[in-house]
Amino acid sequence: MKTIEELEIFMTEPSQALIQDVSKLDGDIMIVGVGGKMGPTLAKMAKRAIDKAGLNKKVYGISRFSTPELRNELNAFGIHTISADLLKDEDLQALPDVKNIIYMAGNKFGTVGNEHFTWAMNAYLPGRFADKFSDSRIVSFSTGNVYPLTEVISSHCSESQPVNPIGEYAQSCLGRERVLTYFSNKNKTPMLMFRLNYAIDLRYGVLLEVARQVYNEQPIDLTMGNVNVIWQGDANEYAIRSLLHTDSPPKLLNVTGPETISVRWLSEEFAKRFTKQPVFVNKEQPTALLNDASQAHKLFGYPKVTIGQMIDMTAEWVGNAGYTYNKPTHFQERQGAF
Repeated sequence: MKTIEELEIFMTEPSQALIQDVSKLDGDIMIVGVGGKMGPTLAKMAKRAIDKAGLNKKVYGISRFSTPELRNELNAFGIHTISADLLKDEDLQALPDVKNIIYMAGNKFGTVGNEHFTWAMNAYLPGRFADKFSDSRIVSFSTGNVYPLTEVISSHCSESQPVNPIGEYAQSCLGRERVLTYFSNKNKTPMLMFRLNYAIDLRYGVLLEVARQVYNEQPIDLTMGNVNVIWQGDANEYAIRSLLHTDSPPKLLNVTGPETISVRWLSEEFAKRFTKQPVFVNKEQPTALLNDASQAHKLFGYPKVTIGQMIDMTAEWVGNAGYTYNKPTHFQERQGAF
């Protein structure tokens, strides 16, 4: 793939399983926080699945839409966009009543020095939102950062692992889960906590960052020596299909790929493709942020896009100077300072 159009067509192609699951949902779908890195392709995938199923459902996309380009793009795709600042009560209350909600609103980067805003977005707003949409089913994006770092050579964090978030961003995400759980219990609202790490798009993500470092012959920090990743298209499909698995109290679901990926190995794979020599600094630590997503794989099957395919596509994208968001993941962060 060499263009954004080719990438998005591939990334938003709905599987037959997704088309079937969308057909089982009653009501429209609303994606809150559609303006983020994953939101646009998630909305497009949902719309394509609905169209292929021949259904009369709407997809709503909610965001501040600080620039008009994305809103125009989504509108042209057939998505009903609404510009809203949900911290303003009048904007929140004006949202339409929709049965199926994928809640992606939140804040991560820029938390240090602006912690109050992160807590408002990640813990305060979800409670207000859940109280308004008590009759909906809600899939809420969360993060694997709610878990502690775990020993690389031992079993990774499953949904039964006690949480122990490091840093205020991760703590505020656990706050979001706790507040939503309160309203799920109070109002019997079916929910699912979608604990994701790390989604891969050729325009951002762990693989892109490592590939660019290898390509530009920059040093690669091995301190966080292992990672989990999942293709963004697979993560988006899991999120939409998760609407059929909400419950009260909320269901917890880890979402990532099946492999534990060595950053050293990953760098060496890119080095082969670029005919470069990777430059490493520091040593792998015995712990990393690693999650067990076997429950998600049991529900939805293994991700369709493999790690080998992701490496090949990313290498080609970097080699062709493909467009990037220039938004680092900071996956190397071990103290939670985002």
